[in-house]
Amino acid sequence: MLFNSFAFVLFAVVVYALYLVLDHRGQNILLFVASVFFYAWWDWRFLGLLFFSILLDFWCGWRIFEAPTHGWKRFYLILSLIGDLGVLFLFKYFDFFVETAGLLLQGIGMKPHFETLHLILPLGISFYTFQTLSYSIDIYRGDAKPTRNLLDFAVYVLFFPQLVAGPIERSTRLLPQIASPRTLQWNRTVDGIGLILQGYFKKVVIADNLAPFVMAIYQQKPVEYVSGCNILLATYAFAFQIYCDFSGYSDIARGLGKILGIELMVNFRRPYFAANPSEFWRRWHISLSTWLRD
Repeated sequence: MLFNSFAFVLFAVVVYALYLVLDHRGQNILLFVASVFFYAWWDWRFLGLLFFSILLDFWCGWRIFEAPTHGWKRFYLILSLIGDLGVLFLFKYFDFFVETAGLLLQGIGMKPHFETLHLILPLGISFYTFQTLSYSIDIYRGDAKPTRNLLDFAVYVLFFPQLVAGPIERSTRLLPQIASPRTLQWNRTVDGIGLILQGYFKKVVIADNLAPFVMAIYQQKPVEYVSGCNILLATYAFAFQIYCDFSGYSDIARGLGKILGIELMVNFRRPYFAANPSEFWRRWHISLSTWLRD
């Protein structure tokens, strides 16, 4: 269910209408059910990975917090890291490493017979993996205490507006908002609708219309017949396509969060106005760069 599909718009409207008439616990149950439905719409078979990640880090969080020694705290943190990153590696990077190793061995005269898995990449696996990891890491570092409410933690991981494209939220920022009753304010609703419209403009009007032009240039054969001017134009167009596509999704996610009473972090701050590469990195995909820095 893509953000720019009619099905998603209808889904979001129904969720919001129900959300308005429920109390805090009912809202969290609704968010859990809606998020599971949203993910299952893509492929229900991968829900097991999500639930594995939720249960693993919920359990590891408590084990880290209650561990009698620093050594045991580290053990449970490593267990969380192995579980989460192991699944991410298996689905996203295993085939790449196998193929690369095969090519390197062929380069020195060997004839390896490695088999790749050809696994489907689960939607949003990088985003929710980093988010669940942040929970265990924050508890290990003493920045947060584990939640006793599995529903709250599940909503923290599954929250559908940012499940598949971010922003990547820290547990210290998002989990308290889920655990506490939320007040829906008209001004935040207006701001949220504005962000949603801005995101759709970036995604549908700009990114989706730049994509055919970029593909037409990059896929033109033979390549020597493509003029340097067209290649340059396509390169700049691709840069704006990627920005508007990614930041558009982030704006929609933040807007949906606002109308549901949940603040998500800003993920882009005009990165192409950066004066140098380090400033660009601080302005682009901010939730990832701050996650890695912290």
